[in-house]
Amino acid sequence: MLDSAVKTPDVTLQRVRGRGHVLMGVSGLKDLHQSGSAKAMLPKVHSKVPEVVFLNTSGGLTAGDQLDYRLEIEDGGSLVGTTQTAERAYASRVEGEAASVSVALRAGEGATLHWLPQETILFETSRLKRHTRAEIAGDAEFLFSEMIVLGRTAMGEMIDTLHLSDRREIIRAGRVEFMEPLEIDAGLLAARENGATLAGARAIATVGFFTRGAEDVAEQIKRLSQDGVVAGVSGWNGKLVIRAHAADGYPLRRYVAQVLNTLRRTALPRVWQI
Repeated sequence: MLDSAVKTPDVTLQRVRGRGHVLMGVSGLKDLHQSGSAKAMLPKVHSKVPEVVFLNTSGGLTAGDQLDYRLEIEDGGSLVGTTQTAERAYASRVEGEAASVSVALRAGEGATLHWLPQETILFETSRLKRHTRAEIAGDAEFLFSEMIVLGRTAMGEMIDTLHLSDRREIIRAGRVEFMEPLEIDAGLLAARENGATLAGARAIATVGFFTRGAEDVAEQIKRLSQDGVVAGVSGWNGKLVIRAHAADGYPLRRYVAQVLNTLRRTALPRVWQI
């Protein structure tokens, strides 16, 4: 009877807020801002091309968290951006509330920008909304990769319920060059074996290369292979898009590394451990 009179106290869950912004010029760093859980590191590299490594110090994302990354390279410069490790989206305890990630990228005239984050791992009942937007000049070179892993196979994790809204768009000289809206929910996961959905895959990736003559590399990329990975390659009008999937994240990561090494003609950032 006394137990029935006890009320569960209201609990206010902590939320992560983070913002990292890096502006790089031809001669070096022009501006750096970091706040909350978002950090931007500029490691020493042997290459002449500087690297920016973003880090979420909270260790992962839960519903209500917000991260904002911005990476810019001025006219004529070159820059590589990546993340320190795989991002993780954990279970949501609040119905309908999602973690939010915004990535804003900009490359000036004659600039080269490569955005190569490591994979995003989604856990059961996670909710993530992400928007990646790149604005590039007409003669800029832009390369991006994005990998999504639905649970860790080695840990025996099976994902049946989650919600991912992932929108990517590339604007070249003010015009839409590429747009990819992706949504994964419980309904799609229930039909995951269908060839029109995930075809049984638990890890998916998209790589996009946008520069003059990008389509000329398509045949070379088509010759790349990795056991357990199914991939498709399309090249046209200065664009090259590679889509791949696998039953596990590790072989997909190895395949994506092959693709990036081929397109970049140089090694991946050191934080990538293959």
